[in-house]
Amino acid sequence: MQQSQPIVKDLVLIGGGHSHAIVLLMFGMNPLPSVRLTLITENYNTQYSGMLPGHIAGFYTHDECHIDLRRLANFAQAQLYLDKVIGLDLEQNKVLCAHLPAVSFDLLSVDIGSTPATISVSGATEYAIPAKPVGKLLEHWDQICRDAKFRVSTIGIVGGGAGGVELALSMQANLHRNLGDERVVEVHLFQKDAELMPHYHPSARRQVKQILQQRGIQLHLGEKVCQVEPHQVRCESGLTVECDRIFWVTQASAPQWLKQAGLATDDLGFILVQDTLQSLSHPQVFAAGDIATMINHPRPKAGVFAVRQGKPLFENLQRTFLAKPLKPYQPQQQYLSLIGTGDGKAIATRGSFTLPPHKLLWHWKDWIDRRFMERFSNLP
Repeated sequence: MQQSQPIVKDLVLIGGGHSHAIVLLMFGMNPLPSVRLTLITENYNTQYSGMLPGHIAGFYTHDECHIDLRRLANFAQAQLYLDKVIGLDLEQNKVLCAHLPAVSFDLLSVDIGSTPATISVSGATEYAIPAKPVGKLLEHWDQICRDAKFRVSTIGIVGGGAGGVELALSMQANLHRNLGDERVVEVHLFQKDAELMPHYHPSARRQVKQILQQRGIQLHLGEKVCQVEPHQVRCESGLTVECDRIFWVTQASAPQWLKQAGLATDDLGFILVQDTLQSLSHPQVFAAGDIATMINHPRPKAGVFAVRQGKPLFENLQRTFLAKPLKPYQPQQQYLSLIGTGDGKAIATRGSFTLPPHKLLWHWKDWIDRRFMERFSNLP
């Protein structure tokens, strides 16, 4: 008597973010025979955000801070499609791609991160370099490092959150170290609020502001950028600053196709999810990382939450296929943030507690980050 073949279900992952990297790793170790896995991503490797400032500062090579998605997909026995997603058909359960045929799914998960919002500011899309996608950012940074050997650089960074602060400190430290202190490298940091890092405790803000000022980084607080021109930043106050390169590290935004597909989103276009990381409007869709907003537990768009969501996302995807009840996940209220200062030191802050920059804190951060990356380099 011929045995019947198990019915295959399709799980499609859009994006190679931190949560999906963990999902692929865990599917590789705990496969479901009846589930066919597909990863759709624009890049063959994904940058680990925790090590990006250290890479820009010159402490990590490209390979040390990137996860090889080809190798990871192979380990998870997943099909890998290199393409850009341009839409979803949630009635037919299909992912629409820019170049490849539509991809059908039974269950979908989205972890595509976020991009800085630039559309509302004139010239920003044309003349500023967004912090994401990271690949483009690093191309421009490599060019700056080459050009700086022949001429002095003036760098403008728009956005005074933790990302903008770390970028400013890492870029300045690298250029000063490689060019010598006699070569002046100007770094200008523009922040529309009166305070840097508004989501952090005042103790952390004071510490960061003091370091930036000691390092000679020009702070333009309470300055809202209204126009970007070639090599020039204009603010609503009338302030105009000449910059060789302008980096855009402002509030995160989401692609329009998520909302256009009919998914429930927040005011900024991020997918609204329940505690199970399941879409509020479409039970066949899950989301994690920056692109998701937990309706009961809103948190800042930070890599630490994407990493923590990886395991519960994997468990609930598997539970859905096994027809088991889903498990709720509640992110921590406070979290440890280790902010690199680009010079082999780091600040530690958690809630109202902040430690000043120290080499031991950088070594601690380095140990945490390398241990995370080892999970993807030492695959069975």
